[in-house]
Amino acid sequence: MSPQVRMANDIAVQFRHQAPDAAAAAIADHIRAFWDPRMRAELMRRVESEPEALDPLALAATRLLTG
Repeated sequence: MSPQVRMANDIAVQFRHQAPDAAAAAIADHIRAFWDPRMRAELMRRVESEPEALDPLALAATRLLTG
């Protein structure tokens, strides 16, 4: 598991208490605000190659990052 996937999953745990849509939006906002472009790009590569490694909330957040 890549460091980016691990970190995205760790962030998802912190927002699990929120409704899924709100949690995904908060995770995406966090990634936009604090991750550099290389980290985001690597996360998106991992989404393409191993989506099953991501927490469902983290995966939903990545869809918001691209859309």
